[in-house]
Amino acid sequence: MQKWIQRLANLSAIGMFLILAMGALVTKADAGRGCGDEWPLCHGKFIPAHTISSFIEYSHRLVVGIVTMILVATFYLVFRYVKRKDAKFFITATVVMTLIQAAMGALAVVWPQSSLVLALHFGLSLLAFAFSLLLALVFTSWGQFVRTTQIHTSFKVIVWFTAIYSYIVVYLGAFVRHTVSSGGCSGWPLCNGEFIPELSGATGIVFTHRIAALLLFVCILFLYLQARRHYQPTDKLWFGSKWALITVSLQVISGAVVTWSLGNEVAYLFTGMIHAIIVACMFGFLCYLCVLTLYDRKA
Repeated sequence: MQKWIQRLANLSAIGMFLILAMGALVTKADAGRGCGDEWPLCHGKFIPAHTISSFIEYSHRLVVGIVTMILVATFYLVFRYVKRKDAKFFITATVVMTLIQAAMGALAVVWPQSSLVLALHFGLSLLAFAFSLLLALVFTSWGQFVRTTQIHTSFKVIVWFTAIYSYIVVYLGAFVRHTVSSGGCSGWPLCNGEFIPELSGATGIVFTHRIAALLLFVCILFLYLQARRHYQPTDKLWFGSKWALITVSLQVISGAVVTWSLGNEVAYLFTGMIHAIIVACMFGFLCYLCVLTLYDRKA
């Protein structure tokens, strides 16, 4: 039974990853209204006409439905056969976040919502993915969170501050997409050929996100340097910090590529999805570090 639970947990994490990536594609392709203002039907049909926007939106809905059923099965088996309390918490949080973001997605179709609310939709999907990833890790060697060495209090503060701040930066990125502000800054690293452009409209939104992303890179770099200073290369804290730094570096690069791809619709969609995927990986590593700090050995 443990093998079946592990397989379902892995499928749940993969499914949440697909939902997040496909959600980013829906936004980038402006396909959120691809099925009109109907839910769960699409233009009055279970299988809609094969227009690009309806195909993208309906595929996203279909994947959400399949993953939700996998989550329900995983939820039942975890509560019945798994004794670890953290596993039960992770699957519960995954299901709750998935249901909330699915409900928000349905409401956004029926009743158009503001960009502020729509950006939160991506943030909830990100949390759902992070919890599903942590659940999948429970059944691996990386999921043995109990430590034999103590974690410095200052390091715990840095980890949690960085994770929370990263969520804010991700929300700003989602807000950029939902306000269709990506073109506010042409060029990278300069914005419209200036170090500090006029901070109004789309330009102000994009430039704020760029500064926030730069500060996030600095935070994670500092986090990695502290992990390298205080912990061994075999320590999970060192491992998680290293990969958080790698992914945030890739995030910065992919963000630049997204900007350079403006004007090429196919390249823009592809690079936008890659950017969202990298963001999800980075946030997953930061959440993993947060969980490790909760299992600190008491002095």
